[in-house]
Amino acid sequence: MKLISREFIRTIAPQLDLLNTIGGGVAQPTLRVNQRPKGVVLHVAMPGVPAESFHVVLKDNHLTVYGEYRHGPEDQLAAPLFVQTLDLPQNLDLTAINATHEGGELRVAIPFRDAEANQPREIDTQPGS
Repeated sequence: MKLISREFIRTIAPQLDLLNTIGGGVAQPTLRVNQRPKGVVLHVAMPGVPAESFHVVLKDNHLTVYGEYRHGPEDQLAAPLFVQTLDLPQNLDLTAINATHEGGELRVAIPFRDAEANQPREIDTQPGS
């Protein structure tokens, strides 16, 4: 005799997670920042959270990554799952940020600015006529 069906568990689990989040609980993502030769890669792993629930927002030098829960795609009400804001250093090219979601993990790649462009250089002064 089955007391609880699998369909019931699939239906109620997201609602329980939502109630836990609203009630003060948090969903804890795994967050890693890896420095590579050409830039940095931010990895945010949150099993069970679909790609459309992740959001990446850049304002000035602040990168905010957040996830939200919506019971259905058309729902207007969303509950926050997590929010992480990072202050980005000046040596990153903020115009070339790339975000992908693959295998349950969000990856945000930010390349370094061209090293030569950031090096100080002396400008020759030409005599005026």
